[in-house]
Amino acid sequence: MAAKDKCSFCGMPSSQVGMMLTGLTGYICDSCVRRGYEIIMEAEQKKQQETAKINLEKLPKPKEIKEYLDQYVIGQDDAKRYLAVSVYNHYKRIVQTADEDGVEIEKSNIIMVGSTGTGKTLLARTIAKLLNVPFTIVDATVFTEAGYVGEDIESILTRLLQVSNYNVPEAERGIVFIDEIDKIARKGDNPSITRDVSGEGVQQGLLKLLEGSVVNVPPQGGRKHPDQKMIQVDTKNILFICGGAFDGIEKKIAQRMNTHVVGYQSVQNTAKIDKGNLMQYIMPQDLKSFGLIPEIIGRLPVLTYLNPLDRQALRSILTEPKNSIIKQYIKLFSMDGVKLTFDEAVYEYVVDKAMEYKLGARGLRSIVEAIMIDVMYEIPSGTRKTYKVTLDFAKKQLEKANLGRLQSV
Repeated sequence: MAAKDKCSFCGMPSSQVGMMLTGLTGYICDSCVRRGYEIIMEAEQKKQQETAKINLEKLPKPKEIKEYLDQYVIGQDDAKRYLAVSVYNHYKRIVQTADEDGVEIEKSNIIMVGSTGTGKTLLARTIAKLLNVPFTIVDATVFTEAGYVGEDIESILTRLLQVSNYNVPEAERGIVFIDEIDKIARKGDNPSITRDVSGEGVQQGLLKLLEGSVVNVPPQGGRKHPDQKMIQVDTKNILFICGGAFDGIEKKIAQRMNTHVVGYQSVQNTAKIDKGNLMQYIMPQDLKSFGLIPEIIGRLPVLTYLNPLDRQALRSILTEPKNSIIKQYIKLFSMDGVKLTFDEAVYEYVVDKAMEYKLGARGLRSIVEAIMIDVMYEIPSGTRKTYKVTLDFAKKQLEKANLGRLQSV
């Protein structure tokens, strides 16, 4: 029998194999190609699992996590502590081994409540950067029940797979931040002839992800590519952090706290309540009153709040963090070879306007952008090497920009 009539690897004759591939000096049958592919894929999967392992010794401790967050986020100490402890415990849970005592650590998904611009998204993004794990931010407002216009719940995991380069073991220990969770609240208890396709139905769909289950994920999104092969992702070790403004929940908190007001002692207790920051008294039953279903609340055991930003906090946010708004503009001008400086009075003026418009930290950016837009237009084409922003200039630019339209009513 000639050499070309048999496989160079297994020695099977060509008459007993389906296909024979020809090389420069040898031959290989389709069975050997298939076995070789399986061996390579097993080795690749094992390599991915090794890279996805977490070394608990190298994982930052809760105090170290909070110290890192302090460099980028001003204030919100309570939320930082909750977040640091929950994340650290979550990764201890991932590396735990099966002990004889049978103790199994449960997942600590987090829900953060706070008005717009207080730092919910920034906290989640910063902590993911520190831990160097796959992290994605999704907006809950785009989700609808399956079969309706909008995105399916599984697209959350599609994005997580994409940021981890489709390394499934690595994606299975990632962090997902679901923003605007309050926008999928139940619209009301009254029956309606129309379906609540972006409310309670979406909450029901989220349950299996939050609890931990094996989900078939379309790698390119479900509705545009219906024929694609699904990837199985186990969500039991994925940490979910939910954030929402829950606008109007203060009324629910106030109602709850005044429910049992009877007698002189209760009047005294009511007087001790800080009515300027009712969010600090939030409890799970308030989320239920707002429209989250009890099953969702039960799967988000860590509830924390973010304080509204006062004047001092806004002043610090403007200049102190590593990536503060003012430092960003100074960096932009330095790239054109221009040294940018500000009068101290400008900072106070910007903070006063931000307090007036009640837009939180995001309002600071809008105000500074309105002040600097003309300068940023002119400077790159000029020859100036220094530029100082004065209070009179800032006032003139803000009046010109008519930013009063941003003022909340």
